[in-house]
Amino acid sequence: MESDIELHVDGRARQVRLDSRTTLLDALRDGLGATAPKKGCDHGQCGACTVLLDGRRVVTCLTFAIAHDGATVTTAEGLADGERLHPVQEAFIERDAFQCGFCTPGQVCSAVGMLAEVAEGRPSAATADLAGAVELSGEEIRERMSGNLCRCAAYGNIVDAIQDGAR
Repeated sequence: MESDIELHVDGRARQVRLDSRTTLLDALRDGLGATAPKKGCDHGQCGACTVLLDGRRVVTCLTFAIAHDGATVTTAEGLADGERLHPVQEAFIERDAFQCGFCTPGQVCSAVGMLAEVAEGRPSAATADLAGAVELSGEEIRERMSGNLCRCAAYGNIVDAIQDGAR
């Protein structure tokens, strides 16, 4: 069964007709030509397909597009303000945190979403003080970013870039 849905992708309203079983990842890449989210494992284990869905980070290979009709999707490409990169994107460049680059769009989207969670005071499994402000330590970042894998093992640079991007 096919359906028409509308998604607001990187600031643009986009319509797409798709099979109701189409994942959000396939709708973005194949239906709308948004190539920033990458198809890595296709099982929600690597995080390469992470985007911000209505402001929250989501692995797009595990959700059906039809369930998000009318939603706002921000990919790594949409984080920039014209030619001006998002501070996390700038920090990834400055810290050389992308190595081969395949995981980078998902890492950047996850980092931006994770920083918003920290700003909201949402604790993680690594948060020591559940009543106080969340300290953005290396351990805290690694726990929150544990759903995003980097096969180049650039984790040290990614943690440093996220700390820089948070400032």
